[in-house]
Amino acid sequence: MGPDRRRTGLIVGKFAPPHKGHQLLIETALEDENIDQLIVLVYANPDFPEMPTERRAAWIRELYPSAKIYVPENPPPDAADDFTQREFVKGWLELHHIRADRVYSSEAYGEGFARHIGAKHVPVDPERKRFPISGTRVRELLRGLAEGAKPDVDGGTWMNPHLLGELETLVGSSIHRHLLHQLDPVKKVVFLGAESTGKSTLTQRMAEEFSTEFVAEYGREVYERNGGVMRLEDYVHIAREHRRLEDSARVKAWQHKERGSIEGQPYLFVDTNAITTLFFSYYYHQTARAELHQLANACKDRYHHVFVCADDIPFEQDGWRDNAVWRSRMQGLVLHDLDCRGVVYTVLHGNLDERVRQVKAALKGQKAATLEAELPQLGPKS
Repeated sequence: MGPDRRRTGLIVGKFAPPHKGHQLLIETALEDENIDQLIVLVYANPDFPEMPTERRAAWIRELYPSAKIYVPENPPPDAADDFTQREFVKGWLELHHIRADRVYSSEAYGEGFARHIGAKHVPVDPERKRFPISGTRVRELLRGLAEGAKPDVDGGTWMNPHLLGELETLVGSSIHRHLLHQLDPVKKVVFLGAESTGKSTLTQRMAEEFSTEFVAEYGREVYERNGGVMRLEDYVHIAREHRRLEDSARVKAWQHKERGSIEGQPYLFVDTNAITTLFFSYYYHQTARAELHQLANACKDRYHHVFVCADDIPFEQDGWRDNAVWRSRMQGLVLHDLDCRGVVYTVLHGNLDERVRQVKAALKGQKAATLEAELPQLGPKS
């Protein structure tokens, strides 16, 4: 592959989280007529478990679809010296045959960094006059908000209104929404996948492991109660009720925490969601109600961790399921749909105990040896 001849702008940062200062930086670069493309590298080492790099990159990608957002692998520690940091980026650019023409930053190191990789430095609000913001201050606010957060019965979360007001001045509306979701005191974990991939068993097992609540697949209950005869309205009812059950179980999980029966972070484990319900509506009726689409769309920002159970275990016929061929097709549809929605997910493989270990590792922000994380593209395609 030959070098990329397009005039390229480059921005590098943690974006933890992306704030209005970062947005000014990116928007300035995108408006610069001296470049043909903008590349944004997002990474941190150590990472931020409450908002991992892949998620932060997805937030930026959602805001600026015309920019190319990448997550380089194996970045140097944040505490590494300037030369190490600069060489890492230089090596990444060379690996992907990219020449950076302009580097945009508001940091003091920007000039030296740009010179090291042979680019021109474009300072953007270096004195922070337009947006006197730092990622450190935003993270301090988030910690303060998290300390007093309590879940409401309607699925919302009470937080300190003064700190909330300050946060609104520092981050854009879409990032604000994402951050409030991340501050939920009860982290919702959902397991997706085709039928007979072990979702129900794993959901219950994880609830036992963490001494917390779980939400079973409500659609299965309705399907069996109706003898397999379903109307379009039934799928909307399933999605609504499943969501209500989640909100109720979320409050119960928090109550366990307050009583001291849960140590550490409280979780709620969920078996499937409205995306799965939408699939079944189309499978059996070739259409779906508009409200069901809305409920499925809301799932993108509803869960803190999304796991897909792989179809690498034996298919079990219980009298209600189709067959292994349909399972394989649906598994492909599930993965494709999540990719199209921009949902960051992790695929779980192996037997039950192996999957439990993989889930625990992911919840701790780690990668187990057998953990396959489905991440956004790490570099340009060669």
